[in-house]
Amino acid sequence: MLTLYDYELSGSCYKVRLMLGFLGLPHETRHVDFHPGREHKSDAFLAINPLGQLPVLDDDGYVLRDANAILTYLASAHDPGGRWGFGGDAARNGRIAEWLGFASDLTGTIGAARLHDAFFHDIDADAARAGGKRLLRILDEHLWFQERQGAAWLAPGDHPSIADIACFPYTALAQDADLDLADCPAIRRWHDRFKRVPGFTVMPGVFPARE
Repeated sequence: MLTLYDYELSGSCYKVRLMLGFLGLPHETRHVDFHPGREHKSDAFLAINPLGQLPVLDDDGYVLRDANAILTYLASAHDPGGRWGFGGDAARNGRIAEWLGFASDLTGTIGAARLHDAFFHDIDADAARAGGKRLLRILDEHLWFQERQGAAWLAPGDHPSIADIACFPYTALAQDADLDLADCPAIRRWHDRFKRVPGFTVMPGVFPARE
């Protein structure tokens, strides 16, 4: 049985919940009191993940930390159709890996500013917001060019990948970091497409696609 150590308001945990939903995978959830309880820094949780970070996935004793690593694992172990993860197309694999790295940068900028604003972490929020704004411009430009070429997703192919899952949460939660997507129309269109993928689930601050 898959067990997810989860915090509902975490964008990184949301990535894993999205993947589990898209794959239709039954799982148990262990709720971790990230704020205000700081349970992720408790001795009991540090025995599971010495880094004291969420999310963590336990697949019948195989314990894995880091959202992007978990996405990669789930795509490899639990997606028999091979639609979401790495496959035989080297160019697509390279783009997926590239955007997974970009997703980590989104966490370190937009996610960091959100930690400051919503959870009162001691972070240079202005610097984080500036970095997030720059990344949003890069992402919007990429998606605009993809659309011009008839492509809907971050990596080549007619199906979204774990790259889209990894980059979606913190861009969708940009308003929590005081970042406006009004000047990012391609990102907004991508959000709408992504929300219409069967199995999509919401979280607080992220709403379903409009009818």
